[in-house]
Amino acid sequence: MVEDRSPKPIHGKAAVCRAAGEPLTIEDIVVDPPKAHEIRIRVTCTSLCHTDVTFWKAKGGTWHFQEYQDTKRIRCDHCGSCTSEHSNLCDSVPFIIGPGMRRDGTTRFWDAQGSPLHDLLAVSSFSEYTVVDVNQVVKLDPAVPPKLACLLSCGAGTGVGAAWRPAKVEPGSAVAVFGLGSVGLAVVQGAKMCGASKIIGVDLNPDKEEVGRSFGVTDFVNPSQLDNRSVIEVIVEMTGGGVDYSFECIGVPSVMTDAFRCTKMGKGKTVVLGLGRDSDQVCLPSLELLFGRCVMGSLFGGIKPKTDIPILAKKCMDKELQLDALVTHELGLQEINTAFDLLLQGKCLRCIIRMDKDK
Repeated sequence: MVEDRSPKPIHGKAAVCRAAGEPLTIEDIVVDPPKAHEIRIRVTCTSLCHTDVTFWKAKGGTWHFQEYQDTKRIRCDHCGSCTSEHSNLCDSVPFIIGPGMRRDGTTRFWDAQGSPLHDLLAVSSFSEYTVVDVNQVVKLDPAVPPKLACLLSCGAGTGVGAAWRPAKVEPGSAVAVFGLGSVGLAVVQGAKMCGASKIIGVDLNPDKEEVGRSFGVTDFVNPSQLDNRSVIEVIVEMTGGGVDYSFECIGVPSVMTDAFRCTKMGKGKTVVLGLGRDSDQVCLPSLELLFGRCVMGSLFGGIKPKTDIPILAKKCMDKELQLDALVTHELGLQEINTAFDLLLQGKCLRCIIRMDKDK
């Protein structure tokens, strides 16, 4: 008799969202074997971000609710976008918001009753096991700690990448970062890595000044404490005409406008990283656009995961980047609702979910 060595379904635990805004439930699930161009992996460490909160609160189906394991960005390495230095999107395996695997739209997850569970962004890492497209997996040096590696797959990679790749921050330049959450602080680190001489942190939380300075902020502005002056006036005055680069890391249209208007005439560049609502509209003075300033969006910081994440990981290992300081809490999968509470209350930067803490 020939032994059947084909891959079998795996049983494990995962966090599942059964209703919008309701606490996640830790359930026993079944993870199917991978199909063509897919790989099944064991998750050891992942992290939480505000994108999770956005989807958690959204009305919709039952989500097999997890954050990003290796990277949510697809890269096939041969289409026009993948081979271009100007884009990190993929034409052949496009990025989709809805549930289902990238290539066939079907699920690999089932609950204990045999009902299908929807993945989130075809990644789903709030689970002991998951299945992802092979083009989403990045190989790193085994010496890179898992809790550092999972930072590079989302917030930290987005922030550092935005300063490094699309903005191309130059040595000696002035930078303003609106919002000093984990993404904003990663932008600060990226700007510092690129040699910026003035890095202005902008945040309504006065406690963020000390935190920001520990990451590289040289000046701090709290818009609620400006005595009827606008944040634009203050930044333009303190930089002698405006910053060279600004980054919006909140997702609020009015802040995007402020970020644009505090940049320097003739050359200022604004990079929008904050996730707003589909219905949000950004208003920019047309005359000021005409004077040479520009605004651009940046998905995942504009980096190409397979080449750029290993570079950033090495910079972290060499202490050129201090991203491990973003980790303020480490919890087990069973404590994931506590992690959401910490994020909602603004009491954490990056909360790491470690699967081994429940063992």
